[in-house]
Amino acid sequence: MPASQARSRARDRNNVLNRAEFLSLNQPLKGNQESRSSSRKQSGQAGAAGAQNSNPKERRQSQQLPEEDCMQLNPSFKGIAFNSLLAIDICMSKRLGVCANRASSWGGARSMINLLGITGHGIPWIAGTLICLVKSSTLAGQEVLMNLLLALLMDIIIVAGLQKLAKRKGPYDITPGLLDYLTMDTYAFPAGHASRVAMLSKFFLNHLVLAIPLRILLVLWALCVGFSRVMIGRHHITDVLSGFVFGYLQFRLVELIWMSSNTCQMLISIW
Repeated sequence: MPASQARSRARDRNNVLNRAEFLSLNQPLKGNQESRSSSRKQSGQAGAAGAQNSNPKERRQSQQLPEEDCMQLNPSFKGIAFNSLLAIDICMSKRLGVCANRASSWGGARSMINLLGITGHGIPWIAGTLICLVKSSTLAGQEVLMNLLLALLMDIIIVAGLQKLAKRKGPYDITPGLLDYLTMDTYAFPAGHASRVAMLSKFFLNHLVLAIPLRILLVLWALCVGFSRVMIGRHHITDVLSGFVFGYLQFRLVELIWMSSNTCQMLISIW
């Protein structure tokens, strides 16, 4: 017995964990365990209280979120049709942009296409109308020219407003020219040149006596100017088609508010 007790004492002395500096490692961490258990209980109670105090509206919204996700993943037939037509419009417009830059297939004809587009620009038409108005000596001619000037100014204002609302860019990243900035024709929808040539051609067909060949040439000119904007990459096909529609509507509006000869003479005298 004394020998065994001596052996156990020697074993305890040789055990490193029995030293004073290591005694804390042998003791269980009661304080930490209690604090952890109490924090878990408090967090569980807080979560239960928050779940009980949550509004039934929030629960309904959380239950409705998967349904909304399903609605986004399964769009309606109208949305699919609209996106498909929009994709076709962009694809066809890019294919028809044969003069968008010098490296395009018809890049050498870009200068000629731009010159054709200038014939439908608003600034040359307004300047020409003012010159003709100054040199006109007949009341009927002055009446037609004053209403034409009103139609041109109205076209610039309406198209600029619609473009600012839509803010649609063209199929190619092309910087507008100086004349485009002057008439605020900086976006794609609707095409300002298309609306202008449609309004002008309809105006001349109604108020000028023209032979049939000249009428055909006038319509062809309007079509060529409109689709030349697609060829140089400034507008989509739908931009040009909508421009033709807006141009016709502008002509109908000018016909409704047509200024009489007396009104035109009064405005000319003030000017």
